[in-house]
Amino acid sequence: MPLELVNSKVVKSTLAPGQNVLARKGSMLYYTGDVHFIPHSMGGSAGAAPGGRSGVTVGGVAGMAGRMMSGEHVAMMAAEGQGEVFYGHAGLYVEVIELDGSSMLTVEADRLLVHEGYLQSSIVALTSQGGVRGAVRGAMTGQGLFTTQLTGQGSVAVLSHGGAIALQVGPEHPQVVVDPQAYVCHLGNITVDISANVGWREAVGRGSGEAIQLKMTGVGTVWVQASEQKF
Repeated sequence: MPLELVNSKVVKSTLAPGQNVLARKGSMLYYTGDVHFIPHSMGGSAGAAPGGRSGVTVGGVAGMAGRMMSGEHVAMMAAEGQGEVFYGHAGLYVEVIELDGSSMLTVEADRLLVHEGYLQSSIVALTSQGGVRGAVRGAMTGQGLFTTQLTGQGSVAVLSHGGAIALQVGPEHPQVVVDPQAYVCHLGNITVDISANVGWREAVGRGSGEAIQLKMTGVGTVWVQASEQKF
C-alpha cells in the first residue's frame, strides 16, 4: 500500500481491507470505493486497529498534550476500507519518503501530510534532543518545542513550499547547514544543533535574517524546501 504521487501536489493511497492511512485533517481531496474516516485520537486507537503497530507512546501522549497546549498539534484522520484516497493541502508540494525500517524520520507536524498506518509515531520534546539547547533551538527557529518521529516500514508524504531537495549527510558532506525556515525533515542518525553566525550587521538589526542556522551532522538525509516560508 505505498503512497503514490499523482502529480507534484497530490498523493494517492490505495486501501485494502485491514490497512489504513493517517492524514492531516482536511487534506482529503476525493476518494473512490468504500472508504470511511475516523478521527485519530491521542492514544492512537484509530491508527492501531489494523495491524496494531501504529500509535503514540506513553511519552508521546504527554508530548501531544504539551503540543496541543502550545498550539503545535495538527489533527489527524485515519482512512480505512477499500478504495483509493487522494490527498493534498493548500496547493503545497508533496514529497514521498520510503522508510525501510532501519532509520527514523523526524518531521514537523505541519509538514506531515499522510503516512501509512503501520508506521509507529511518537511526539517528543526537543529538550530530549539536546536538553536546553534543544529547547532554545525550537524557540529561536520557530519550530516549536515538539517534533514528530516515525519508524517502521512504509511510505510518508511531507509538504513543502516550492518542492524539496534531499541532501546527503555523511562522509562526503559531514556537515550540512540549513536555514531553519527551509528545513522540512531528516532521516537517519543525524544530530541537529543550532548554529549562530552573528556579525555586526545582525547586531544592529541590518542583517539578512540568516544569523540562526541548523547544523546537521552524522549520517542520513535532510530535506530542504525551495523557500523560507513557514506554514
